[in-house]
Amino acid sequence: MEAHGYELSHLDALEAESVHIFREVGATFERPGLLFSGGKDSVVMFHLARKAFWPAPVPFPLLHVDTGHNFDEVIEYRDRIVAETGVRLLVSSVQDDIDAGRVVEQTGPGASRNRLQTTALLRGITEHKFDAVFGGARRDEEKARAKERVFSFRDEFGAWNPRAQRPELWHLYNGRHHRGEHIRVFPLSNWTELDIWEYIARESIELPPIYYAHQREVIPRDGMLLAKTRFLHPLPTETMQTETVRFRTVGDATCTGCVLSDADTVDKVIAEIEVTRLTERGATRADDRISESGMEDRKKEGYF
Repeated sequence: MEAHGYELSHLDALEAESVHIFREVGATFERPGLLFSGGKDSVVMFHLARKAFWPAPVPFPLLHVDTGHNFDEVIEYRDRIVAETGVRLLVSSVQDDIDAGRVVEQTGPGASRNRLQTTALLRGITEHKFDAVFGGARRDEEKARAKERVFSFRDEFGAWNPRAQRPELWHLYNGRHHRGEHIRVFPLSNWTELDIWEYIARESIELPPIYYAHQREVIPRDGMLLAKTRFLHPLPTETMQTETVRFRTVGDATCTGCVLSDADTVDKVIAEIEVTRLTERGATRADDRISESGMEDRKKEGYF
């Protein structure tokens, strides 16, 4: 008899890899948690986690590291998804660290709480005794993240040492760690921005509306368009304008830019991404422009 091969599509292969990673963590770690901000990557990651353990509920909580400077649409979406799915949501607040004197908030033009997230993240991991934490980082986003393993070992201080990572041949993952250490797990490592959006289209995944084209008051600053919010206002030398824009990535509202776009549907977003030459973080995240090694330095401090 003639043998017929079975070949997965590109998206099916990515999905299968991510589901395998979730199940591997579920089988080998005692207290995992999943970082969830309401951004597109964390939404896709949560969707994959639900598939991995269906029909059982997701066996770990979501953790949101909350800067307090979020887009309203994203927080509304986060709370609605939590209510609809019944998943447990934990929040580690930057404001709590500011109030306790653990961190000092920046002031003046260009001030952002984004760099203060590291303290809140590490505190949340410690308080909830997580031994594995899922993150939505992808290798195509930024060169420091391109160095990451799927299982990223972190020491007792939460720090990342690129030379201390383990080999991952044949999708074999090493989660061994001592008490106080933990593993950051990246199920979307091998996905691209285009993969994410094609999967969103295929699975009919709902996102916060700011990912699609809409009119918004924006402030041109440092080569980006920053949205006017209650956290960010134009400087005396700046002029505010109304444009049709969308967000490619969602983070702290004070440092996340939007792009001019008429893409108000998933298919239009996909068509737009297919021809772009800039990554979403490189084009719209001011916190990644601090220095050539800005992201890598932050990862060594404990950031994702």
